[in-house]
Amino acid sequence: MIPVVIIGGGASGLMLASLLPPKSAIVIESNPKVGAKLLVSGGGRCNVTNEIVSSDNYLGDKDFISNVLRHFDQNALLSWCEVRGLSLISQKNHQYFCPNSAKEIVFILTKESNKQTVLLNEKVLNINHGQDGFLVQTNKQKIKAKFVVVASGGLSYPILGASDIGYKLAQNANHSISKLSPALVGFTLQKEQFFMKELSGSSVNNIEIKVGTKICKGDLLFTHKGISGPSVLDASLYWEKGSISIDFLPNFRWKSISGSKKNISTLLPLPKRVTKSLLEHLDIPDKPFSALSKADQDKLNILNNYSLAPAGTFGYSKAEVTRGGVITNEIDPYTMMSNKVDNLYFAGEVLDVTGELGGYNLQWAFSSAFVCAKALKPKIK
Repeated sequence: MIPVVIIGGGASGLMLASLLPPKSAIVIESNPKVGAKLLVSGGGRCNVTNEIVSSDNYLGDKDFISNVLRHFDQNALLSWCEVRGLSLISQKNHQYFCPNSAKEIVFILTKESNKQTVLLNEKVLNINHGQDGFLVQTNKQKIKAKFVVVASGGLSYPILGASDIGYKLAQNANHSISKLSPALVGFTLQKEQFFMKELSGSSVNNIEIKVGTKICKGDLLFTHKGISGPSVLDASLYWEKGSISIDFLPNFRWKSISGSKKNISTLLPLPKRVTKSLLEHLDIPDKPFSALSKADQDKLNILNNYSLAPAGTFGYSKAEVTRGGVITNEIDPYTMMSNKVDNLYFAGEVLDVTGELGGYNLQWAFSSAFVCAKALKPKIK
């Protein structure tokens, strides 16, 4: 009997394997290589964490998240990388990236986890819990283990082997799963906003999107499918249905152009192509501000509060993460162990904790793995 079976060779699974005593665990990964999703994250450079991390950057139970993060925060993660020869670089709104390529952190995690047995191209089908531990059934064999950790991730990037196995295993253990949906993903549009598709390739910097009480800041990108970019991806985390509000000009003062004789499209700090399209959509003539009627001047204020109801999202194939997962009030935040089945643990994205764009989801994966490892180590003989 092996002490620990870790289901999933992604960020949380590999970190956990690296922290456990040598030859105490088996990592089961369905892909031909570990860290497949890590390799494509952050544009291939892997946004590992952020200078500023708190539960406010996450959707989920704040107390649960805070407790896990404080055991292994961003500074601890940076030190962990530094000790292993990887100095992460801070850029783009306090985000930490690998200096050259995501391969750098995958190499470290792979090297560190190689002290365990890593099974590739093997899929977990089921786990059965008995008095003597667990029987893990894969498509190739049966493995006996004293402890099982589900670190199988979410549903995003199905092309990289994402599956719902973690949720199924949790449900089989009588755990509740919150509603699952794609997150950190672009929005598709209703017919009224189809004009935005014609702006494909254009972008607007530093806009603000309001979703309920949440304000998401950053760039917006127009695509042939709808709208995307950092602000939109963050907004998708908090949107379920209904309208969002876009402020295309959050720091602009209309009085600054009141006396100008230049046309609106020339004066607004937006790409001219975008401004002209928005003016046409709002049926506002492209004239100097002073030459507009009072009604058209008032109508320009819509650019500070443009309301639209997304038709949906680009789906799991384009989503960076999955929102929802194993309900955290059924998990012990000090150990990551199930409150329903002894010696069954959960870590990473499979849990109902989802971070904003900016390295927060990988930080969560590593932090939850650390808490899990800390709890398991004294139990491993």
